[in-house]
Amino acid sequence: MSQSDVIAVFFTADDNAADNASVSAAERANTSFTIGGTDASGGTATFSAGRIITCTTAGTGDNGKTVTITGTDVNGDSQTEVITLPGSATTTAGTKYFRTVTAAEASAQPAANVSIGMSSDAGDVIFAGRSRLQGAFIVNSATAGVINFTNASPAGTALMKLGTVASATVSRDITVPDDGVVFSDGVYIQYTVATFTNMTAFHA
Repeated sequence: MSQSDVIAVFFTADDNAADNASVSAAERANTSFTIGGTDASGGTATFSAGRIITCTTAGTGDNGKTVTITGTDVNGDSQTEVITLPGSATTTAGTKYFRTVTAAEASAQPAANVSIGMSSDAGDVIFAGRSRLQGAFIVNSATAGVINFTNASPAGTALMKLGTVASATVSRDITVPDDGVVFSDGVYIQYTVATFTNMTAFHA
């Protein structure tokens, strides 16, 4: 009897809504922002999935100043990102997905308050190495959306997309034909929060 090399990975979707102050409440940090936002405890902001970090400026005099975000990615590895502030009162998003944020450092004191939070984009890891995605069982939620299965990171190239439907009582059982879709640098997902409830992904 042959033995299957298929591995099932289960995870629950992040349903935490976007929050401009989830990492740090509005302040004019001299250098270090206080990591004490709505998703922070003990000086660390922690998310259920990887989240895109945002900086929201209240004034117009901070063009070109930067905020360096330090934390970990969806694999638990350390990462940093530099977000450049605009010259207007608006929200600027980064591009990397953070599971935790442990520090935020301003290049110079902002002219007005800046808050640090996260957008509605979420990402997670199925397997951090070469693998073949062979299927997925998805429980939908009340909000429809698209799950992007990406290569190398949640921000990587989408090699497969699955739509979800707006019904918490409906599930989708997807089988990928032949040997599945090859992800050379790891299988990840990217989605908008609350667009599905949970998923079991099958890879080999």
